[in-house]
Amino acid sequence: MGGFPGCVQCGTRSNPCRCKFVGPTLGFIAFAVTAAVEWPAGAVVYLFKHSKGRRIMSHPYAVVYPKVSNSIPI
Repeated sequence: MGGFPGCVQCGTRSNPCRCKFVGPTLGFIAFAVTAAVEWPAGAVVYLFKHSKGRRIMSHPYAVVYPKVSNSIPI
């Protein structure tokens, strides 16, 4: 069977190993949880205000994932 799915980012300079595992994995989990809430809400808002709906739907990718991923250096 499968194992725990994880995200690996290599080539980073934020730690001596030059690879990150914990940050990107937690960033993806935070992205998925946030997207499950914000994408349906953004779709409803999009019906009335297109630009506001787009901002809501892009928030998990543009803000949540990078902040969580970059805050953990390993």
